[in-house]
Amino acid sequence: MQFHPEVVHSQFGQRILERFLYDIAGLDPTWTMAGVIDEQVAAIRAQIGDGLAICGLSGGVDSAVAAALVQRAIGKQLTCVFVDHGLLREGEAEQVERDFVAATDVRLVVVDAADRFLAALAGVTDPEAKRKIIGREFIRVFEQAARDIVQEAGSSGASVEFLVQGTLYPDVVESGGGSGTANIKSHHNVGGLPDDLDFALVEPLRTLFKDEVRHVGVELGVPAEIVWRHPFPGPGLGIRIVGAVDAHRLRILRAADAIARAELTAAGVDREVWQCPVVLLADVRSVGVQGDGRTYGHPIVLRPVSSEDAMTADWSRLPYDTLATISTRITNEVPEVNRVVLDITSKPPGTIEWE
Repeated sequence: MQFHPEVVHSQFGQRILERFLYDIAGLDPTWTMAGVIDEQVAAIRAQIGDGLAICGLSGGVDSAVAAALVQRAIGKQLTCVFVDHGLLREGEAEQVERDFVAATDVRLVVVDAADRFLAALAGVTDPEAKRKIIGREFIRVFEQAARDIVQEAGSSGASVEFLVQGTLYPDVVESGGGSGTANIKSHHNVGGLPDDLDFALVEPLRTLFKDEVRHVGVELGVPAEIVWRHPFPGPGLGIRIVGAVDAHRLRILRAADAIARAELTAAGVDREVWQCPVVLLADVRSVGVQGDGRTYGHPIVLRPVSSEDAMTADWSRLPYDTLATISTRITNEVPEVNRVVLDITSKPPGTIEWE
């Protein structure tokens, strides 16, 4: 029998833990988000010292909070590198440059590497292989960016030795990094890193869950639209295409994803949903009819889920009218898609992402 009092769906689980920790063990609940920030700032300063660091900023909450935390610790010694790998959602790059930089005054370098990533992913269908390729290419881009940063600074003998990542505890657990844990899927920033990594990793969020990271972000003044946005995987839309990734399939998925996000916001239910991955089954086609003609198009899968920490999740009971609007718009407006289906699987047994 397995019993997990720490997950949200375990009835009275939180109370069981509180009773043991406070009433039986006699501990005081002194652990706070402000305390986490102070502790990590000290640890970051001790690790980096006078060195230089770069941060892989994706625009998601994890990397944004990690960047804000490290900047508080070392200031101008940090340069954020935003890699446009071509697997982003619509408007993602513009939001990072506009909102995050304006709020934090962080130094940001933007690298357009879309062609590089797509070339490396060409013909690859295995999800683990995709994650490892994306992780490898990220590191190679960061290495070049680090060399460019030092060259621009004109610092004789200086080098960028530290790479900041927004790794969370669920990433570690699912990649088999916890005690007694199975490798469910390698995250690109944990199991997908190359063996010849030239950087020392700085991961100030490695022991935190997503809900805790959001609270740290609020304390640090990270823009609300980033702190509370729907989580987006580091490999981006590359792992939301079941099948090989190419520019054409990305355009299809990006359009469907934009419609789903817009309609969830319009219906006022976007805050009720933890995340809504939109998945393209690229190697699957089904017969449909549009107008008076036959179509043979791809299915799109909607995966709305509710969760607290991403370790467990349940599918979100969205209003039928909202689902109908999303389905109608996608099948009418996105070429080559003639069917929309709803994933109603909890986690476990299914993961939130399909790949």
